[in-house]
Amino acid sequence: MKIFVCIKQVPDTETKIKISPDQTGIDTAGIKWVMNPYDEYAVEEAIKLRDANAGSQVWVLSVGPKARVVESLRTALAMGSDEAIVINGEGLDNFATAKALAEVIKAEGGAKVIFTGKLAIDDNASSVSQMMAEFLNVPHTTVVSKFAFTPENVTVERDIEGGAKEVVQMMTPAVVAANKGLNMPRYASLPGIMKAKKKTIKEIEFASLNIPATDIKVKYSGMTLPAEKPAVKMLSGDSSAQASELVKLLRDEAKVL
Repeated sequence: MKIFVCIKQVPDTETKIKISPDQTGIDTAGIKWVMNPYDEYAVEEAIKLRDANAGSQVWVLSVGPKARVVESLRTALAMGSDEAIVINGEGLDNFATAKALAEVIKAEGGAKVIFTGKLAIDDNASSVSQMMAEFLNVPHTTVVSKFAFTPENVTVERDIEGGAKEVVQMMTPAVVAANKGLNMPRYASLPGIMKAKKKTIKEIEFASLNIPATDIKVKYSGMTLPAEKPAVKMLSGDSSAQASELVKLLRDEAKVL
């Protein structure tokens, strides 16, 4: 059984983000790229599924500039994935990315289950897995926090508003978007890291997929950082003095009284 995991590389959350000179994206110079955190849950669940079904393999797949995608793929390999594929392309929107992922999965013979993270933390779009499932013509479920498998179907529990849970059963093949809490992603072992460094990653050029340029639907016309918040004033003294000072500030500076 073949299991695919689609992952994305995102800036490390500790990275200070700067806008590019042309203001159409972020300045990628000096950014540390890591695997999208939600994708770690997807990789872990795929490995668990493989280990419970003899003869199965986990393939990880990612789209983006090869130079920055490969590190995330090697992280997934170090965790225990079997094979990895990079679709080398740049300037793609989520629609084109989803189509590229679907085309490669079909070309590789399909999969019984395809895992993704529920969203990527860089854009919070939560759209690639849904569109990919549509291109593959298979069922799809998001924000999955519990997963059970049989060869004929998967049963998942997904988080919905108000803290409630929804149980969904889908026929396989199916796309499952993992949420935090689905499992506890493992740390890569030293032998796993060393093995991953030597592993050959299959490369596919996005251009070779013959996806029309018109399928890139979104282009960013501009990007800015949020406005800086004004400095916070700390009030001192007892509660009476603080209340008097607060009234004065609201009247004289905020002009709301």
